[in-house]
Formats: sequence, structure tokens, C-alpha cells
Amino acid sequence: MADRIPLYPVRSAAAANRKRAAYYSAAGPGAERPSRYQMEDESAHLDEMPLMMSEEGFENDESDYHSLPRARITQRTHGLEWFVCGGWKFLCTSCCDWLINVCQRKRELRARTVWLGHPEKCEEKHPRNSIKNQKYNVFTFIPGVLYEQFKFFLNLYFLVVSCSQFVPALKIGYLYTYWAPLGFVLAVTITREAIDEFRRFQRDKEVNSQLYSKLTVRGKVQVKSSDIQVGDLIIVEKNQRVPSDMVFLRTSEKAGSCFIRTDQLDGETDWKLKVAVSCTQRLPALGFMMSAHKVEENLPSLLDLFSINAYVHAQKPLLDIHSFEGTFTREDSDPPIHESLSIENTLWASTIVASGTVIGVVIYTGKETRSVMNTSNPKNKVGLLDLELNQLTKALFLALVALSVVMVTLQGFVGPWYRSLFRFLLLFSYIIPISLRVNLDMGKAAYGWLIMADGSIPGTVVRTSTIPEELGRLVYLLTDKTGTLTQNEMVFKRLHLGTVSYGADTMDEIQRHVRECCSQLHSQDTSSTPPRKAQSSAPKVRKSVSSRVHEAVKAIALCHNVTPVYEPRAGGTGDAEHAEVDQDFSDENRTYQAASPDEVALVQWTESVGLTLVNRDLTSMQLRTPSGQILTYSVLQTFPFTSEGKRMGVIVRDESTAEITFYMKGADVAMSAIVQYNDWLEEECGNMAREGLRTLVVAKRTLTEEQYQDFESRHAQARLSVHDRALKVAAVLESLERDMQLLCVTGVEDRLQEHVRPTLETLRNAGIKIWMLTGDKLETATCIAKSSHLVSRTQDIHVFRPVTSRGEAHLELNAFRRKHDCALVISGDSLEVCLRYYEHELVELACQCPAVVCCRCSPTQKARIVQLLRQHTHRRTCAIGDGGNDVSMIQAADCGIGIEGKEGKAASLAADFSIRRFEHVGRLLVVHGRSSYKRSAALGQFVMHRGLVISTMQAVFSSVFYFASVPLYQGFLMVGYATVYTMFPVFSLVLDQDVKPEMAMLYPELYKDLTKGRSLSFKTFLIWVLISVYQGGILMYGALVLFESEFVHVVAISFTALVLTELLMVALTVRTWHWLMVVAEFLSLGCYVASLAFLNEYFDVAFITTMTFLWKVSAITVVSCLPLYVLKHLKRKLSPPSYSKLTP
Repeated sequence: MADRIPLYPVRSAAAANRKRAAYYSAAGPGAERPSRYQMEDESAHLDEMPLMMSEEGFENDESDYHSLPRARITQRTHGLEWFVCGGWKFLCTSCCDWLINVCQRKRELRARTVWLGHPEKCEEKHPRNSIKNQKYNVFTFIPGVLYEQFKFFLNLYFLVVSCSQFVPALKIGYLYTYWAPLGFVLAVTITREAIDEFRRFQRDKEVNSQLYSKLTVRGKVQVKSSDIQVGDLIIVEKNQRVPSDMVFLRTSEKAGSCFIRTDQLDGETDWKLKVAVSCTQRLPALGFMMSAHKVEENLPSLLDLFSINAYVHAQKPLLDIHSFEGTFTREDSDPPIHESLSIENTLWASTIVASGTVIGVVIYTGKETRSVMNTSNPKNKVGLLDLELNQLTKALFLALVALSVVMVTLQGFVGPWYRSLFRFLLLFSYIIPISLRVNLDMGKAAYGWLIMADGSIPGTVVRTSTIPEELGRLVYLLTDKTGTLTQNEMVFKRLHLGTVSYGADTMDEIQRHVRECCSQLHSQDTSSTPPRKAQSSAPKVRKSVSSRVHEAVKAIALCHNVTPVYEPRAGGTGDAEHAEVDQDFSDENRTYQAASPDEVALVQWTESVGLTLVNRDLTSMQLRTPSGQILTYSVLQTFPFTSEGKRMGVIVRDESTAEITFYMKGADVAMSAIVQYNDWLEEECGNMAREGLRTLVVAKRTLTEEQYQDFESRHAQARLSVHDRALKVAAVLESLERDMQLLCVTGVEDRLQEHVRPTLETLRNAGIKIWMLTGDKLETATCIAKSSHLVSRTQDIHVFRPVTSRGEAHLELNAFRRKHDCALVISGDSLEVCLRYYEHELVELACQCPAVVCCRCSPTQKARIVQLLRQHTHRRTCAIGDGGNDVSMIQAADCGIGIEGKEGKAASLAADFSIRRFEHVGRLLVVHGRSSYKRSAALGQFVMHRGLVISTMQAVFSSVFYFASVPLYQGFLMVGYATVYTMFPVFSLVLDQDVKPEMAMLYPELYKDLTKGRSLSFKTFLIWVLISVYQGGILMYGALVLFESEFVHVVAISFTALVLTELLMVALTVRTWHWLMVVAEFLSLGCYVASLAFLNEYFDVAFITTMTFLWKVSAITVVSCLPLYVLKHLKRKLSPPSYSKLTP
């Protein structure tokens, strides 16, 4: 019914039917139909359909759609009206884009032909192979740093104020009173940027200066990394970084392959197997395989790659690090040799060669390498507290202008009133304190140090020191599953054959079946009688079960990309020809390397039940039976796992029987359509998923020699195609994936991280909503959500049914809307459809859920979900993950946390905060995030209070003296007030805490108050403004009333009382005293008392040593502070804060 609903109310039904008929009757079977999204895009300008409350109304009353508000018909405007209504903005944008394109002149990336060892034959110029991470150069450093500083309103304001002092008519006091604070801020910033820039320059220089061996006609020469060109033949030793993107030509390993480490490229710690081009690998041994003193003797063999006339055709540079299409062609042979190249024949820059010595031809350099193209400059994250303070700063500026206008108005606009207005603006400029940003930046650095010094969360690293307060404002936490909530340690738990299931307690039965079957096969091989006649009919059923178990275990032991690795013995020579002699092939020295921990777990399990993988190279695989017999298989084809296909396969030939078998394993959603009909696969996969197990379906198909040869020829032809290679190869492979025999289903457990459940409980009690975004299947994700207590076992779960159209999404959203207080589980495909049509409705409904689980999510979808939450809710989000696929999500969130896990350090390095275990998130947010926010809020408001007090005193002083624009304090008094006299006590507020960390962890509900932003709001700001006005008025009027003879006494009394008041206000604000706070208070007081002896220009030394001065200062200070102490005590008694209820 939903498919027949007219979704295009503006057009007539007949027009819609004609368009639909044209779509479904596209001419010819090979004709391309217009994309569904192209058709549906035409209705994008329509108003969103309102979600109805019942399906009945949706199904029965189609007129609801026709009663919707008609889409607004936009009329194209012309001329002046178009320009005024927004055309000017369009013109400006177009001109700017044109100027940027002209200035940058980005070169179009194209496919290329690279001749081996002949860079001069390149048809076009390619970028230098230099790495540059510097933000500036010699000419742009100063302008760039100044721009980054003065784009903030606060700094730009003080720059204008300071520059105004060069105008004689506007000059007030000494220049250094304005330029010294601004110069200090700029000096600190420029110095910090210069140090960072110099460090980046040194790192770049170190990398660009690394020496590599380049193969030339004259032999080997040493070249710098930055001097490598496209077409060069480069030799890379073991444990050396690959300098540029290369095609793998030769290796010292006899197998023709090598391992590389890619943790610096994609964050994965598992080694990757790379294969040399077979045409060049078959050439005679190269000199680089010999020792150094034999190079001259073997110079002819070094030149073998120059003796052939060959080139590589490579596709244009792309972002995708997991794909490559190219061809290798040797022209001097008859006929010419053509060999297809794929990702397994490449060595990307920034990877490390882990085994052997390799030689490759450079195809991409510099900015065109995969690693550089995938390096995105993350956005500069600005905390919500900084934005709020920026708003308050603008409010202070408006107050400053208003106060100046009032003073000029009361003055009566006498004379050049505009000059007086500017002078008043300068006199009251301390309303906006320049020290605000300095104190906050220093506070952020202190918070980062406190986080990293916390022994309860060891290994935590603060990589972005500008947003520690964001940890205290989070509402949504979006987390990955594998490696974040789970340990990414796979343990084999279940083997299901359809009629029988084996668990952890029955693995000995599998071991017995494997031993029996292997011994029977061994006896049949040694017996002269045919194998089938050797079997007796009595134990037929048992042998059938044994053979099925053995066939399943053998399939698991053969269908993978795992390679056993043996470490060389200590004291080995290291020469390639003696590599096998120097290696220890014992079981204790063997480790397995693979791209997936699932595969390693499966191979380790087959070893535990009797079938051990002892050796593997590109063309063969060896298994050892329980009796010690070695079974050798030739690897004919390998089809690696892809996220699109969700399966991998291998074709092997048994050397003893010459039988060719195609093994395949993959996800049940992909394998269910490939295997023969059965009635148990779907049910058992669901059962295992509900237990939290990751399932794989294993199947096989026996091939005849003719079938394989036909497939091999078609596959080789498809791999040589330049256009649509992936589609053609997939089509050829699909011809084999038919009617495969289902062997078994495996279940592997991914264990939960330690203390995941109490951590999630703590975060939930803190008012943080947790969403789990994972690429795993729906059943497994749901099970992990329940086992980790992300979703309580008594809580309802709404599983969003798969939807593919707008009508289906509408119906499902209506069904979901009627449910209350239930967790949502939705797949990535359904999410994509819903976001296309009902983005706002879906986000609004999902935000009301206590928990959300998004499964089958791609990295792009994860980042998009984070962005949608930020846009629709305007709340602070945090993303946490441990793999390279979580980087985009981490960078998109307001606060990103990375875990150093088994998937590598990509997420950890890209995150704002790096932790070692998920359980550390609780303390990081509830303790440090809460403290950082409350401290910064108090610090920021106190610094503004410090400026408001002295500005109020200036206003009172000017109003008393006939609104004269004369400064109250000049010179060093103003500089000292903002620095040595009050800076240390004010900054010591970063050590303040309202409750102890243990109490904050015990009562995470305290965190909820922070999300409301009550610690820093216009209400608290106005309270501080009232306090400042009261204290400033008392200090100034008190000094004016109590002074007797000379005006200089007013300055001495008021300024001394001002400093004492600020020190007492710090003591009033502090909630928990730290010994450094006491030191700061007495240090500042001591500095002021000591400086009185040198301030003869401002104070009467004889007067400040009298008792009259002391009692007057004391009286004014008491009057300005005592009422505030009384009010604070009364408020604490009558309306205590939540944290005070927890402290004795």
C-alpha cells in the first residue's frame, strides 16, 4: 500500500504515473535506469510530510497527502530586486571562489605511465617527494600568527585600544600600560607557535633527509627521500620506512612476498602481506640481496631491471588506501607480458617493511601519495565555555559603550564631545580584561597536566589542551563497539554442523574426531586397497560425523589469510640464502599474522584440535596432522575479504589427491544466498548472535580441472581490464559462488572490556545518553548492548525494520513513535533512507530514547550521526573509539576520545584525549571534566569582576570630578594590578574543588547540573556585575569620604583597599583550600607591600606608614567584603548547593 501512495502532491497523478512507467520500462535489458535517488530528488523542494499517529490513517486516507501545504513556487527575480534579495552574496561568493581557484591552480590528477628506472620519460611534472607539515613559511609566519590572534574579538579590541594611544588627543597615561599586557600575550603566543613550527620543521627535515638506495645504470646510489622521483627504482631495507607510493617489484624473500606494518597509515597493528610482481620477481638474483662487499662483483645482476623494457600503468591518485588498479607491461618479450596489479602489489608511503629487503618503482610522490591525501587538517575545536565568554565579552563591550555615552551625555556634549567619548572608552577599557584569555589558557594547560598526572587513569594523554572544559558539558556519548566496549580478543566458542553443536566443554570430541579421521586417511594412503573398500559398513554413522567434523576443521584451517611467522634465532647471519637455517620452526616460536583477529582465533583453534598451520607462502600451504603428517596444498587463487562482499575465499589443490576445492567463509547475510538450501542456518546464526558471538558461515565446492581452467582464464582476463575491473572480477567470481556445500557455522566471542558495565552505569547516572555505533551485525550489536548493560534486560527494544523507500520509512517511524521509553536498534541502510526524507523526525525520536544502537554503520555514517546530533540538539557530543574507522567520528564530535587498542593508534593520535581503557572515561568526565568546567567558570568570571571593579571606581571618580576624562590610576599601578598584585591568587582558583574526586565518582548525579550551564550564565554574570558595582562604589566613595588633605591620599587608600579586597574575594570564592592558594595569597600581599617603597611617584610614603592610613584602608575593605560573606553564609544555609549536601 505504501508504494502506491503519491509522494508528489504538486504534480498530477497522471504525470507521476507516466514518470514511473518510463522508469520501469527502460528500453532493453542493458539500458541504465535512472537512479531512484535522482527521481526522488525532484521532490526535495516539497514540504516534509507530517508524521501521522496511526498506520490506519496512513493507509486509508490518501487525501492527507493532497491536503498538505503546497510547495512554495519560487519565482525567479531579476535586476535590482535579485541583487538586494541575496544576489550580492552570490556574486561575492562566486568571485571569491574564482580567485581561490586562480591562486591555487590545482592540477588535475590523471592516470600515468611509469617506465622502470627512467623518470625522465614521465609525460608530466609530478610533485616533489617532500613532507611538509609546517603551517607557515618565513614570510607568512608573523602575518599568519597575528591573524589567528586578532580574529578574536577580545584581542582585536585591545589592539585598537592600544593603537589609539599613538593619537595625542586620545592618549591616557603611559603607553606601556596598554602595550605591555598586549605585547606579553602576543609574545607568549608567537613564542609558542615558533617553537611548534620549529619542531615541525625539524621533524619534516629529518624525514625528508632519510637516505635510500636508488638503483641506477651505474649501480646503487644514495638519495634523500625528498629527491626521489616518479619512475625511480628504490631499495627499502627491513624496518625502514617506505618513502613514497611504490609498486612492489622484487624481494629477497624466496616466496616472492613480504610483510609490512601499516599502523602509521590506517592504525591497524596487524601485518599485511604484499606480493611482488611475478614478472620481475622471476629475474636473476639482484645484488642488493648480497652483502655489501659483494655489490661490485654482482653489478651485472643489479642491472637486470634495466635490461628489460617495461612500464607500469597506474590509475590516478586516489584517497582510498585499500584499492589500486594498474597493469604491468613488459614490451621486449614476445608476446608482450601483461600482468594486472592490485592493492597487494603496492607499498604505500609511511608503511614499514617488516620482512626481507624490497625494491619498487615509484608511482606517486609528495602530495599525491595515499598517506598525504588522507591527512586532513582537523578543525580547530572551540569549547562551549569559550563561546559563552565571548558572548559575555560582547555584552561588556556594549556596557562600555553605554557607560561612555552616559558620561558624555551628563557632561553636556561640551566642546569636542566625540574626543571625550573616545577618552571615556579608553578609561573604561579595563571592563574587558586582556588577562582573561591568558588566565584561561594557562588554566587549560593546568587542567591537562592534572589529567595526565592522575594515577587513577594512567597513560591518559591530553592532545588538545583548548577544550578540557568540554568534558564537563557532555550530553551524548557515541561509542564504538569492537575494541572499545569489547577487548577485541577473539576466543573460539562454538562450532555448529547443522545436526550437532560443539561448545567449549566438548572441544575434546572434535579433537578425537580429527585424530580418528586423519589416522584413517593416513592408513588409506599407505594401504594398497582402494579407500572406499577399506571402510566397513558397521560404524558408518560415526564415520560420517567424524568426516563432517574433519572437513569443517580442514576448511577453517585452509580458508584464511593467516601466515605463520617464525622469529630468527639469536646470532643468525641474516643473509637471505641462510634465512631458513636461522629460523626456529618449533611451535613455541610460531606466531600468526593476519589482517583480522577473527582469522587468527580460528587458526589457533584448529591448532588446538589437531590441524596446525605450519607454513604458508603465496603458492602453497602446509598443515600438520595430529600424527605429524604434513599435508601440502597449492594455493591457486585467493579472494580477500571486502566490506561490500562480506566474505573471502580460496581455491586450493591437494597435492596428494590433485583435488581442487573452493572454500569460502563469510557473514550469514552474504552466504545464505550462496550455499545450498537448508533449514537451520538462519536460526542458528541468530541463536549465536543472541549469545554475543560473531558468526561465520563456512562452505565449499569441489571443482574439476576443466571448471577451474575455464574460471582461471576468465578471471585473468577480467583482472587485466582497466575500466570497471572490480565489477568484472566480481561477476566472474559470482559464477563460482553457486550451490556451495554448507559445512559449518563458527561462533567467536569478543570479550567485554573490564568494568564496562559499572562505567556505563556511572555515565548513565550522570545524565549522559549513550549511543553505540558499530559496523557489526544487528544481532551481535544488540547482544553486546544487553550484556554491557547499555540496554537493561527489562527494557524494551524497538528493532527498526529494514526500509528502502519513503513510504516504508514513514510507516516504520509511525510505529516507533507510539512506543515510549524503549531503546532503538537501527541498521545503517535504514538509517540512510530515514535521514534522506525524515531527518528531523528521526533525530527527534531517537533523542528521546534511553539508548540507541546503530549497526552496520560505515565510518562516514558514524561522522554524520555525530554532526546531526550537534545540529539538531545543540548539545555537546563526545565520540570514543579505538580504530582507524573511528577517526572521522572522533574528529566530528565536540570532544573526541581515543583508546590505544589492538586496532592501532590511529584513533588515539587523532583524538583530543587518549586513554588506555574504556573504564577511564568515567573518571575523566565525572571528575576532571566537572572540575575543569567549574574552575574555568569561576576563573573567567573572577577575572571579569577584577576589571569591572576598577572600571566602576573610574566611573565614580569621573562623575565626582565633573565628568572629567582623567585616569584614576596610571602607569605601573594598572599593570601591577592585573599582574603581580592579584594574578597568583586568582589563578590559584584552578586548584579549587567543591567535592573530592571519590565523592564525585560515588555520586555521578552531580554531573547533571553542569549540562544546564548554571556555573557560567547571564544570571551568574549579572550577580558578579552587581558585586563589582557595589565594591567599586564602596572603595571609591569610602576613599573620597575619608581622605583629608591631598588627592594622592585618595589613590593610596583606594588602591590598597582594592588589592586587599581582591585577595579577600579569592578567599571568599574558594571552596577547598590548597596549600598553593595560601602561598599565592601571601606572596601577592608581600609583593604589594614591598613595592610600596618604590612607588614614590604614586604614593606618599610618609602617609602610608601611619595608623590613619591603616584604619581607613581596613574600614573600607571590611565594608566592601563583609556583607558578601554574610550573604554567602545565609545562601548556603537557606539554599545549599547539591554538592554541599554530600560534605560534612
